[in-house]
Amino acid sequence: MMMMEINSEIVPLTLTIKGGVDKEGHPDSVSEIDIAPGEIIGIVGPTGSGKSTLIADIEQFAFADTPSGRRIFINNQPPAAELRSNPRKKLVAQLSQNMHFLADMTVGEFLRMHAKSRGKDPRLAERVIALANTLTGEPVNPAFQLTILSGGQSRALMVADIAVISDSPIVLIDEIENAGIKKQEALRLLAGEGKIVVVVTHDPMLALMASRRIVMKNGGMTKVISTNEDEQKVFRDVERLDGWLTALRETIRQGEVVA
Repeated sequence: MMMMEINSEIVPLTLTIKGGVDKEGHPDSVSEIDIAPGEIIGIVGPTGSGKSTLIADIEQFAFADTPSGRRIFINNQPPAAELRSNPRKKLVAQLSQNMHFLADMTVGEFLRMHAKSRGKDPRLAERVIALANTLTGEPVNPAFQLTILSGGQSRALMVADIAVISDSPIVLIDEIENAGIKKQEALRLLAGEGKIVVVVTHDPMLALMASRRIVMKNGGMTKVISTNEDEQKVFRDVERLDGWLTALRETIRQGEVVA
C-alpha cells in the first residue's frame, strides 16, 4: 500500500466511504466504496441531491455523527481522533469555486512561508508558480500581491500548491467547471502526485474523466458508475471540443479576429 509522510508520521492513503441514509432516512443504495491513491472520483447529481453533504462528510471524516450517518475510514480503520480535530494533522485539502486571498503579501512570500511551515525547501515556490502558469491563461508572477489575483489565478495557484507543497493526500474539489483554469490538467496534476481526488461536478467532461462517479439523489448515494471504454471515447471527443473552445475564447480575449 502506498504511504505518505504527514508531519513526520507515515499515514495510509486508502479512503473508504461507508453508506448512511438519504434525506428521508432510507439507507444509501451504495453501502461502501473504496478509493485508491491517484484515483479521480466524480460526484454527480442534480442541485440539492446531496453532493456537498457527501464532500462535507469526507472533509470532516464523519463517523455516524453527521445527518447522513455515513462513516469514513482511512486504511480500513476509523480515523484517529487527532486526524479529525488537529489542523496540523489534517489529511484533506479542499478547493472551492469561490477562492480569494486576504493576506497582504506577495505570491512568492506566501509560498515560501507555506513551504517553511511544512519543513520543505522554500525554493519549491518556483515550481508551484511554474505549474500554476500551465493551468491558467493569466500568468502568475511571484511579485504579485495575493489580493490582486483573479479567481482563476487563485485557483491555479492553490492547485499547484496542493500538488507540490501540501502534504494532504486527499483533495476535495467543489465545482471548478467555471473556475477559469484548465480543469482536466488540474485533475491530472493532482492525481499524478498520488493524491485521491474527489470532484463535485456538473461538467460532463470532468465526470467522464473520473474513473468512477458516485450518483447522488435526495441526499443518498444511489449508485457508482465505472467509466467504460465507450464513455472514454466520448470524453476524448469532448476534450478536443473543449480545447477548441478554450483556444477560441483566448483568441477573442486577446482582441484578435477569429478566422
